[in-house]
Amino acid sequence: MQRVRLRYTKRGRLRFTSHRDFQRAFERALRRAGVPMAYSAGFTPHPKVSYANAAPTGTGSEAEYLEIALVEQRDPGELRARLDASMPTGLDIIDAVEVRTPDFSDRLEASEWELLLPGVAPGEAARAVEAFLGAETVEVERQTKKGLRTFDARAAVTSLTSAEASAETGGDGPVDEPCAILRLVVRHLTPAVRPDDVLSGLRATADLAPPVPAAVTRLAQGPLDEETGTVTDPLAPDRDAPLVATAPGGSA
Repeated sequence: MQRVRLRYTKRGRLRFTSHRDFQRAFERALRRAGVPMAYSAGFTPHPKVSYANAAPTGTGSEAEYLEIALVEQRDPGELRARLDASMPTGLDIIDAVEVRTPDFSDRLEASEWELLLPGVAPGEAARAVEAFLGAETVEVERQTKKGLRTFDARAAVTSLTSAEASAETGGDGPVDEPCAILRLVVRHLTPAVRPDDVLSGLRATADLAPPVPAAVTRLAQGPLDEETGTVTDPLAPDRDAPLVATAPGGSA
């Protein structure tokens, strides 16, 4: 059995696609592309697909990941191209590597986010960022399945910067003046701290309240380089590891 890890995006209007909607679109793409999928056992077999840390509905992303299991060997590059051609524009398959290392989910230590704040002056955003970073703790509340939870949004943030957005700025939202842009790196802790939690923290510490919802895009997720504070490529270990030959039906 061959396993392949894929990186995909949620761009433009497709950022509003729910995880369940993506699953349906991806399973249709598997059938259209003729991918020789492995299936689960039981009365209702399902293709063996594992998803990792999907972004919330309504946020764009350049770095979503999943893993599939195949019953026949395929070239990862050709597989990626066939699947991408079968997916809606905006849900793009942009990378594929053969699985050669375990514990992929453990590598997703942090995410880098971009937040466009239409109607917020860059100076106002800079002052709010300074107040947030200067606080020892920033308690925020969020409604969860277990009820209202209070937690520290500051502890998960390793870096937070502000700048003025321009026409060349990436992301899914409009860029009208004034418009600030935030870049945020957040550790994946429990409970998870999301960009909207950080926005709640900016409101609590500096009364920053964007007049319209922020356009949020995940730029990267993966291992956190402690020296540089950057999020690195979680697929790199699979690219760099030697391929271990296995017997038919076996796994590496």
